[in-house]
Amino acid sequence: MITIYDIAKRAGVSSATVSRVINGRPDVSRKTRALILEIMDELGYHPNATARGLAMKKSKMIGVFSHDHLHSGLVHPFLQDVLSSFQHIVGAKGYDLLIFTNDNTDAIEENHFEIRARQRDVDGILLFGIARDDKQLEQLVKSGIPCISVDLDVYGPRAGYVTTDNVAGSIMAVQHLYSQGHRQIAFIADIFNSKPGQDRFKGFQQAMRSLGCKINPGWITHADFSENGGCEAVNKLIASGSMPTAIVCASDSMAIGAKNALEEYGYEIGRGISIVGYDDILALNYIKPGITTIRQNRNELGRAAALALLELIDNENAVPQIILVPPDIVIRQSVENLNP
Repeated sequence: MITIYDIAKRAGVSSATVSRVINGRPDVSRKTRALILEIMDELGYHPNATARGLAMKKSKMIGVFSHDHLHSGLVHPFLQDVLSSFQHIVGAKGYDLLIFTNDNTDAIEENHFEIRARQRDVDGILLFGIARDDKQLEQLVKSGIPCISVDLDVYGPRAGYVTTDNVAGSIMAVQHLYSQGHRQIAFIADIFNSKPGQDRFKGFQQAMRSLGCKINPGWITHADFSENGGCEAVNKLIASGSMPTAIVCASDSMAIGAKNALEEYGYEIGRGISIVGYDDILALNYIKPGITTIRQNRNELGRAAALALLELIDNENAVPQIILVPPDIVIRQSVENLNP
């Protein structure tokens, strides 16, 4: 069995230095820390979480990591609602939240999620708003710190995730449009960087094919989940020279941006062009005409994530969960009925 003494010998440092790195102490040079972490990973050494727990009392702190290169992060209304529900559950158990955010890629590379978590001695971690290809996720999963992610398929011995069934949600959106006579349907999403975006695109493709609708590659637009992303996607559709009868947007913020852009071009939503969003954020209550959307149960996502993480924190032998929360559709006035 690999010990810290083996790590120390390989790195040419003292066992005390290895111990400081494992516990996230700041008094180790960046070069030495990187070397020790690399050797630990190479030898498959993971600190014994049980022994560490016996030696240390719980901090009653949960770290919330959000890193979003699109700068929406924790200000996104969907994430705010999930976090509020999460905080309500863990707060009742005496836990406080410690928010870690960083939108600077260079800084993230220098400050591993694991190191930051250990420096503050958090009992568990909630991840959301994280890019799927973030370099720190694999190391964090290996760390043995209890971890739950939202809308991100991070899984390991002490890591699980909670997500809406995003494939089913997009299928609902396309089926509704089809029932209203639409066959020429566009899709806007962050297809490359976002797990939810990828799953929603998968559902869109499945539904279109199963219903016999042709997928026009020119109507598949990659954009971020913001209003600006939706606006830019519409500009691309307009520039293409051909327009669909309906657009499925992978977020409500996108749908709002798309609506605003279409109206500037002279389109009337629900009459001539139709839109379906995703999330059912509060802002939709104040928009006319009302936007049909796929509703995520944000309270349930936060509640499920909190309960799953508390189980991992309290029970060393708990099996991490993968939880799919079903969505539903909210029908408003943004979809035109094209049926004769």
